[in-house]
Amino acid sequence: MWAKLHRLVLDELGSRGELDGSRCDRVGEHAGPEKGDLTGPNPVDRGKYGSKIHLITERTGLPLSVGISGANLRDSQALIPLVKGIPPIRSRRGPRRRKPNKLHADKGYDYSHLRQWLRERRITHRIARKGIETSKRLGRHRWTIERTMAWLAGRRRLHRRYERKAEHFLAFTSIACTLICYRRLTK
Repeated sequence: MWAKLHRLVLDELGSRGELDGSRCDRVGEHAGPEKGDLTGPNPVDRGKYGSKIHLITERTGLPLSVGISGANLRDSQALIPLVKGIPPIRSRRGPRRRKPNKLHADKGYDYSHLRQWLRERRITHRIARKGIETSKRLGRHRWTIERTMAWLAGRRRLHRRYERKAEHFLAFTSIACTLICYRRLTK
């Protein structure tokens, strides 16, 4: 239900020409939960249980696709379901868009099978390579998704996960993403 509401708000933004799906950004963020569904020991926080919010945003930082996983899941494993989860969005003219033209990601997504998967779908990727590139070049684009994650972290319900059931936490995350998009709609 909440994903459908998010899709309706995205459709309205697309029909007004407010969405720029030419470039998308991708990131994961941690939320400390109680033990429950889709939690796992966080490898960087002394094994405390946690969850990750995975997000794809368009160029200006509006969330297009959202997912959650345990903190011990690699970011790269969430990329394909997120790209597939981008809803068909109405545009001002032409057919509905289902995929971005370009996808930016950090070194956590530097795997040949992901690059190949994106190439097969004709999505230009800009993924920092491990050991070769610094994250500074992607920093020009990364601030938009970091700002969106800060907007999500500003919601008390998402900053600390209180729900044991994964579908409840995902619903609250979808509501927060819908509110972010709705704020743009009302401007």
